[in-house]
Amino acid sequence: MTTRQIKPEILSTELVAQSRLFQVEQLNLKFSNGELRQYERMKGNSRGAVMIVPIHNGKLLLAKEYAAGTEAYEIGFPKGLIDPGEQAIEAANRELQEEIGFGSHKLTHLKELSLAPSYFASKMQIFLAEQLYPSQLEGDEPEPIEVIEWPVADWLALIADTNFSESRSVGALFLAQQLLSQR
Repeated sequence: MTTRQIKPEILSTELVAQSRLFQVEQLNLKFSNGELRQYERMKGNSRGAVMIVPIHNGKLLLAKEYAAGTEAYEIGFPKGLIDPGEQAIEAANRELQEEIGFGSHKLTHLKELSLAPSYFASKMQIFLAEQLYPSQLEGDEPEPIEVIEWPVADWLALIADTNFSESRSVGALFLAQQLLSQR
């Protein structure tokens, strides 16, 4: 049983750092019990992002691309930002075409995920993509993305693969597997 909590009052905010992609904001908060605290958060864009779990001929289609944060090539599901004026489902189909060369006739919304709610306001929409057809759009990637095919039935082995470590992709796989197992 949860109790109703009163959100802290934001006394002030201050921009403390900024890059091309991120803004770091300091918040001065007053909690309902009188406690004062400073928190920092990355301000996300209000557009949000998408991640897509594509299935084609009984196989998951994964993208292998360079991840600057880990300084390694990682495998995960196609993903990207929602462009201004674009709906999440449109962004999902566009990202599929840009990253793995397929469009989808059937996109199913699985869930909205928070990336790191204590520090980041952005949300990601997770989709299952089925009934794929070949279609390539030009993306903004600096090099071609390698597409990895993985048997859907072997999804537990994918989780064990050390190159499949991004928490959003792991979460998306579990969401897709849950829906597929109910069919």
